[in-house]
This record gives sequence, structure tokens and C-alpha cells, in this order.
Amino acid sequence: MNRHGQNVDTHMWAARTLPQILAAQAAGRPHAPALLVVDPDTSTRECLNYQELEERTNRVANALRTCGIEYGDRVAVLAHNSREFVECLLAVAKLGAVFVPLNAASTSFECCYILSSCQVKLLIAEEELLVEEIEQLVPMVVCIRTAYENHGAFRGSELTYEELVSCASTEFEEPNISAGDLVEIMFTSGTTSRPKGVMLTHANFAFSGHYVMWELGMKSEDRYLSAMSASHINLQLSALLPTLTSGACLVLLRRYSATTFWRDVRETQATLIQAMAMVVRTLSLQPYSPGEKEHKVREVHYFLPISKKEKEEFEERFGVRLLNNYGSTESLVGVLTDPPTGVRNWPSIGKPGPGYDVKIVGEDGHTCSEGVCGEIWIRGEIGVSLMAGYWKDEAATSAVFEGSWYRSGDWGYEKEGWIYFVDRRADLIKRAGENVSASEIESVLRAAPGVGDAAVIGIPDDIRDEAIKAVVVPKAGERVNISKIREYAQAHLSYFKVPQYFEIRSELPLGEYGKVVKSALRGSFAANERKSINDDQD
Repeated sequence: MNRHGQNVDTHMWAARTLPQILAAQAAGRPHAPALLVVDPDTSTRECLNYQELEERTNRVANALRTCGIEYGDRVAVLAHNSREFVECLLAVAKLGAVFVPLNAASTSFECCYILSSCQVKLLIAEEELLVEEIEQLVPMVVCIRTAYENHGAFRGSELTYEELVSCASTEFEEPNISAGDLVEIMFTSGTTSRPKGVMLTHANFAFSGHYVMWELGMKSEDRYLSAMSASHINLQLSALLPTLTSGACLVLLRRYSATTFWRDVRETQATLIQAMAMVVRTLSLQPYSPGEKEHKVREVHYFLPISKKEKEEFEERFGVRLLNNYGSTESLVGVLTDPPTGVRNWPSIGKPGPGYDVKIVGEDGHTCSEGVCGEIWIRGEIGVSLMAGYWKDEAATSAVFEGSWYRSGDWGYEKEGWIYFVDRRADLIKRAGENVSASEIESVLRAAPGVGDAAVIGIPDDIRDEAIKAVVVPKAGERVNISKIREYAQAHLSYFKVPQYFEIRSELPLGEYGKVVKSALRGSFAANERKSINDDQD
């Protein structure tokens, strides 16, 4: 299959470590802006140039070293998008330790699972996000005090982030680390009941930085704005790393706000922005504002899906163009992508970029003919352009790799050299940019009071891609209360994983081999059912 950038030499893309990438910019462009953090709620801004970012991360690395953190130790961070999050990622990498990001939206139940799985030695957390269950699970906690702090929530260690860092030196003696060393374990939802830890190396980070720099035609003058969660791959490898690699500036919003997003885009003079369907749709719903087209954005780095009509109306209203691309945490970046220049072919998700090959494979294991739908397989180099594997899960790793081919589980087809996306893996629900595992929710619901069985599906949502519907079957002889089931789910799942709709059934539709026929559940849902399926059985 033809791919973009066939003349691009990717051989040296993965040769450096993350600390070396930052150090090179700090030495060559010390006073150039590196990071601008914007809070849409308070309008406050924090800005660091490359020299300041290098010195700050050196301080954090030295402080962590005094806490006993060494090569290979796992360090978790529970924080919103912030300067501290970026500092910690870079500092942990300098130590040769392993960064474990926790989503600020996660429940204590979810955080505890990740902390236990990784045997985390130290946790750095915003005070407002700390709860006793989390704090008691790790040997040491460092608290980040913010303007949003909930006084009294911090119960344990007296260590605070700024007190620890302010006393540390700006000079740092780096250990001997290599590009193949592990730098992060990023947990991602999949088709299993528990999230899997994707292992990312320094080479993965370095390759991604160069890849997206090529994909977006990035230069040092660029200002790349994103409100994506810092704990996710999109922010780290498709925004932070290309800005560091190109010497550009990352404009990081603490959170996404539809009412202030475009104002921040204009005021920060962003030249590149990250977006997904929810961003496009919610911005399109905002009242028109004078000067909407008076901006410097030359590219919207976009992740599927929206309709052609939505795309065209958004591009026309805001005077921008979308660069469509497709990838996953396991494949790091937008493996399939529109080119930085030249012809684009919406709604295609593009062609393979440098360092990748893609093929469409049928259920018989053979490559599909043009126009025939099959699974998207991606070939790259494991530990370089593909993840290194799943943390402590050789079986799951083996299941997704066929040699150097990664089996995405997503479906698409090829036509005239372009790839078209059809659907995500059956049990993965796309909700407002989050990949939500139906199996994970089902596992939680089956433990709820009175529930004998449960099935979860995604249903269309005009704003957030998909809403979550749960179909529950009561235990024999028992009655269930939807309100209590919802409360149970809220205590064990992130808010975006809690089903919006519930339906009670006496049984689930089963196929020949006892598997739930989810297509039958999807077909039963209609707009006029939304009220009735949330009624309690009582």
C-alpha cells in the first residue's frame, strides 16, 4: 500500500531519550517559550521557557531522588492538566524511573487498581484528588497544593510538592539510560474487564515527536494548543513531544470549556490545535462571535468521527481545515493520516505515515480486496513505532501482535490507496474522546445489588459521539432499583463510564455459543424509549 512520506528517513527518529530532547532545546533555544498553561476558569497563565523547564524538571528529579526514587521505580501522578504534570513526566524520565499517569476523572477504585498493578513507590497528587484509600496504598505521597484545594483532604505525608522542589538543585546528574528503556505505563481501556498498561519507551516518545512534527509540518515558531487530558496518549505523544522536538510551544488548557476555548485559541495565537468530535460539535453550538475567523490556526489536528456536513460547516464558520488521522495508544500516533501538504480525501482517515505499513485483514487471515471490510493491521517496530507491550501481561501482548503487525481490532476498508474507518472494536464505546470498555462496566454492574447479569452498549449521542446504555437482568426472585445501581456505578467508575440509560430485562439475547447478541440490544433502542428505560422496577 502506498504511504505518505516515502522519502522520509525515519532511521534516527528514535535515537534519543526524552531528557536528551529537552536538553537540546534548553541549550539551543533557552529563552524560547516551551509551555504555557491556561486555566479557563480563572484566566490565569503560567509560562516557562526551555531553560526554565529544564531547570524545573532538574529540581523535580533531584527532589524525587532524595525521596529514594531510582532507576526502574514507578512514580504515579494524579493531577489535572498542569505545569506540575509536565514537569513530573520529564523529571521521572530523567531518573530512568517509570511514569504512571492517573486520570483526574478516575475513581479511587480505578486508581487503586493501577497503583497496585504497578507497585507504585511514590504518588504525586493534587490535594483535591486525594482520598484515604489511594493514600494508604503507596509508601510515599507528595501533595500538590492548588487554588482548587479542598482544605483538610490531605491526611498523610507532610511533604508538599513546592516545598520539596524549591530546595532542590537545578543541576542534575543523569543516570545511564537508553532509548529502549521504559519511560511510562499508560493504562487504556480495551475489550477486557480491566484496563491494560501500555508500556512506552524513550524510543516511542522520540519517534512520536518526529512523526507528528512531520505530520503537521511543525516549526519552532508554532504554538500548539490542546485541552486533551494529560494522562492520555493524544496529549503526550501528539502534542507535547512534537512541540519539544521542534522547539515550539505547548499551550496546555487545564480543562476543555466550549465557552472559552476559541477565545483562548485566539488570545494565545495558537497555530495548531487538537480536536475531536465533541470539540467540533460543542464549539459549533456556541453563539457567533465577531472576529471568530481572526486567528492564526493553520491546522486542526483531528481525531474521527463527524459527518461531512459537520466538518464543512465547522471549517467554514471558523476558517480552519481539519487534518484527519487515526491511531491508538498501542500505535502511539496517527498511523493513518492526511498528508501535511497535498490532496486529502475526507472521510478517509488517510494513508500510512513514515515508519508504518497498514493492511486490511479478513476473518480468514488473508488481506482483503479493495472495498472489502476487515480488521486494520498496522506494521511498525515494537518498542519504537509501536508499544513495547502490555505491563505484566504476556498473553494480551501476544494476542495483539503477529510478528511486527499490530492487530488493532478496529474495522475499515481500502479504496484507491486510502483507508476508510468503519467501526471500533465491538465492546469499546467512544464517549467524548474517552475509550470506554463495555466489559469493564459490565463487570462492575454484575456486582451491584440485585443484578444477575448485565450488557452494555454504545448508542448515538449528538454531542459526545456515544452515550452508554446498560441492560440489566435481576437475580432470580429479586427486584432491582435503577437508582441504587446507578449509585453503585458512580462509586466504582469514572463519571464518563457511568451509563446514562438503563433497561431492565428478564433475559439477554444470546447467540449460538452463549454470547450476548448486542446488535439486538442496539436495535431495541429508540429516542422515545429514553424516559421509560430509566424508570425503576419498584
